[in-house]
Amino acid sequence: MSWSTSTSTATLRLGTRASQLAHTQSQTVADAITAASGVPVELVHISTEGDRSAAPIAQLGGTGVFVAALRQALLEGTVDVAVHSYKDLPTQPEPGLTVAAVPRRADPRDALVARDGLTLGELPPGAKVGTGAPRRVAQLRALGLGLEVVPIRGNVDTRMGRVAPGDLDAVVLARAGLSRLGRLAAVTETLDPLQVLPAPAQGALAVECRTDDARTRELLAALDDAASRACVLAERTTLATLEAGCSAPVAAYAELAEGEDGAELFLRASVTALDGSDGVRGSLTGPPEDAERLGRALAAELLDRGAAELMAASR
Repeated sequence: MSWSTSTSTATLRLGTRASQLAHTQSQTVADAITAASGVPVELVHISTEGDRSAAPIAQLGGTGVFVAALRQALLEGTVDVAVHSYKDLPTQPEPGLTVAAVPRRADPRDALVARDGLTLGELPPGAKVGTGAPRRVAQLRALGLGLEVVPIRGNVDTRMGRVAPGDLDAVVLARAGLSRLGRLAAVTETLDPLQVLPAPAQGALAVECRTDDARTRELLAALDDAASRACVLAERTTLATLEAGCSAPVAAYAELAEGEDGAELFLRASVTALDGSDGVRGSLTGPPEDAERLGRALAAELLDRGAAELMAASR
C-alpha cells in the first residue's frame, strides 16, 4: 500500500489518559511509532470516568471505565490511536476497532512496596497491605499470613505514599507500571506467581485503532510482538470463557518456553474466593498458535472444579 507524501507523513493523534503512567506508556508507543516510520505523533489527553471518580472499580462497572472515552474518541475520529493497559480492556471486542499492536510485554508480576524493606513473609500478622484489585485481595488472604488487606485507589505515587510513615505497612502494585515510571528502587519484593498469580494481560499494552484505518494499522504492525500477543490471547480467552471481569478474583499467566518440538506456551490460571478460604488453580501447555484453544480449555477445567461458584460468592 502507498500514500501520497502528505498522507504518509501526516501527524498521528494518539489518545491517552492524563495520569502519569498512562502518559508515560503512550509516549513510549508514540516514540516507537516515530522511530519505526518517521511519522510524528501528537498526544491528546482524554478524560475517562475511571479518572474522575474515586469509587472502587467494581462499583464503577469494571475496568471498561478507563477505556470507554478513549474508544469513543477513536470512533468519532478525534484521535487515530489509543494506548491502553491491556488488562483494562473488556474481553468483548469493540465493533469498528482493532488492537493493531501488542508491543513486547513488560514483566507481568506483582510487586510489594513495604516499609523497612520487608518482604511479604516478613510482614507481621495484622500488617495492613493496600491493593485495589479483588484478585490480589483474594490471593493475599489465601496465603494465610494474617494480613489485613485494605482496599485502595489512586495513582502509583498516591498508593506508595500511604506506606510508612503513612497508614499502611505495604502496597501491592503491578511491577510493569513501577518499571515504566522509574520506581523499581521502591520494590521490596517481586511476588512469585506461585504465591500471587498476575491478572490476565498484566504488563502488556494494547495499541488500538479504527479497523478501517489501513494506514494506521500498517504503521502499528511494526510494533507488534507475536510472543506477547500469544500469551495475552491465552490469558484473556481464559477470562472471557469464565465470563469474568475485573470484579472477579481471576488470575491468568502465560509464558513461552522452548520445548522439544519448538516453542511451547505454558498457561496457568486461578479463581480464588474473595475471603481466601477456597480456590481452584490449573495449568495447560501447548503450541503458541493454540493460545485461544488453551485458554478455553483451561477455563472449562476451572469451571468444572467450581470456579463459577467461587466467582458468584465474590460478587
